[in-house]
Amino acid sequence: MSQQCVIFDMDGVICHTNPHHVKAFEAFFDNYKIPYTEQEFEDHMYGKHNGYILTHFFKRTIAGEELTKLEDEKESMFREIYKDKVETIPHYLKFLEELKSRNFKTAVATSAPRANLDLTINALQIEDKMNSMMSSEDVQHHKPNPEVYLKSAERVGVSPSDCVVFEDSFSGVTAGLNAGMKVVGVLSTHTKEQLPPCDFYINDYSEINVDKVLELLGK
Repeated sequence: MSQQCVIFDMDGVICHTNPHHVKAFEAFFDNYKIPYTEQEFEDHMYGKHNGYILTHFFKRTIAGEELTKLEDEKESMFREIYKDKVETIPHYLKFLEELKSRNFKTAVATSAPRANLDLTINALQIEDKMNSMMSSEDVQHHKPNPEVYLKSAERVGVSPSDCVVFEDSFSGVTAGLNAGMKVVGVLSTHTKEQLPPCDFYINDYSEINVDKVLELLGK
């Protein structure tokens, strides 16, 4: 029997961090007198990497050292806001335990910086349950490019066609599909209609189990 892997995005998939990111971005943009709307956050922040987000809101290219400086500033504000509030989307830990008990490989593939990944994974104490963890520093091309998913599959030694991705954003779902993987849409941030067509959808992890994952993979 071939090996299977489940790969999780982090923000909006393992934890519902987006409301905390919004607070951090609001405070950050207020500091720089940058205007924003709730609709803009929905269209240009959720599921996007910081280079894209900052370039959109600052209305000019933000890259190189300036990007590193601004990203560090905003993400430290996020970690300060979020550090005592880390909790999973309901029933995630139970689902993760079930995957491990059924011999699945598991991985995290996020567009967030490594420091955010470390904060979340350490707070939940699940590092030992992940066969691979990749963040924005590990890729050249961000979602919707499939690089982070293809690299994750390669790291754990599983074929992309034997992987199921859990994603909540348009760019993330697109990345999973571009990688040739099955995709479960987690409806924490968007509705089904706002995402590309996924193979399955959940509101939380009480709505899926290992047998369903195997069914999606055609096993």
